[in-house]
Amino acid sequence: MSNKHILLITAVLSIMLFAACKGKRENQAKADADVYYTCSMDPQVVEAKPGKCPICHMELTAVHKSSQQNDNELQLSPEQIKLGNIHVDTIKNGNINNNMLLTATLGIDQQKVNAVSAKVAGRIERLYFKNVGDYINKGAKLFDLYSEALNNAKQEYKLALQKQKVLGNTVIDYNQLIESAKNKLLLWGMSEAQIKLLAGEENSSSITSFYSNASGFITSLDIKEGDYVAEGQTIVQLADLTNLWAEAQVYTSQLSQLRHDAKASVQVSDMPGKQYEGSIEFVNPEINPATRINLIRINIPNSDGLLKPGMPAYVTIKNDERKTLSLPAEAVLRDGKMAMIWLQTAPNKFVSKMVETGVEGDGFIEITAGINEGDAVVTSGAYLLQSEYIFRKGSSPMAGHDMDGMKM
Repeated sequence: MSNKHILLITAVLSIMLFAACKGKRENQAKADADVYYTCSMDPQVVEAKPGKCPICHMELTAVHKSSQQNDNELQLSPEQIKLGNIHVDTIKNGNINNNMLLTATLGIDQQKVNAVSAKVAGRIERLYFKNVGDYINKGAKLFDLYSEALNNAKQEYKLALQKQKVLGNTVIDYNQLIESAKNKLLLWGMSEAQIKLLAGEENSSSITSFYSNASGFITSLDIKEGDYVAEGQTIVQLADLTNLWAEAQVYTSQLSQLRHDAKASVQVSDMPGKQYEGSIEFVNPEINPATRINLIRINIPNSDGLLKPGMPAYVTIKNDERKTLSLPAEAVLRDGKMAMIWLQTAPNKFVSKMVETGVEGDGFIEITAGINEGDAVVTSGAYLLQSEYIFRKGSSPMAGHDMDGMKM
């Protein structure tokens, strides 16, 4: 064979070898383009080729992009699942306590608030209780009043008694005049005992004492000694604190779950270990349009006087248990408008799913729509999946969904 033929054969073989290597490199490049490498401990590390993590120096794990084609699907390595403490359980029907936990504030029972008013106009000469918060017993002397009108009525009563004593009832029926004058004194706040004492006095005092018609703590005291008061003006307001209201806030979305005859348990934040039982006494028929919050009141006993108005409290509305689909609270991700869970679709593969929730109690949340009995749900590690999804995709899996869990 001539040198010319040898050179020709060598050139052809070189071209064929070059083409084969180029194709192999192209296939290898295509294959490598489908793979990236990340760290199980530091998922923010993403490399184009294998090696060690620059942060923790662990071997990087290969991840195939083609295995995560669905927008809401995520695949993790076995190491990531183990380190992330991701656990999956099959959802099934079970009993859930249909209880509601509400924040509340203790307040005065307005049905046990009494006002002591002036029944006749005059000047306050003396107040026997001068501080808001003082306790007044029923029948205690409250204030002394100088009243020109009342003094005139006293003299009319005494004069009728004197004339009856001198003239008898021969010409005029003084019994009727005496009874009329006495009724005026009673109407203006004097007691039977005071009127009886007045009848025996030779000279009556121009100052009249008035007594409390109820027991309670002073919550309002808007007058002072020397002030003039009009007929019907309030002197003090008294609150009986033997019972209090726990005023709890209920969102409009919770109203359908509220039974008006349900029992309630109240726990006061400042008094751990003590629990007070009560019942719902009032549900506000009006909803605040700005906050979408309704108000309910639970009446609780306070016979020992330890509870004070203004204390923060928690109210648990007790309803009957019911059978329904439920998940641990940590399995459900919520942002205030919607809820989401993660389902396992295959080994190491997970997909996000929007769900509708119901009542919550004892660490579990009712699922009313979005999943079925038998679905494999991530019960632990949902937040890690959420974070990994946002890191890889650049947005939350909740983005683009409305409140019903459907794509917008």
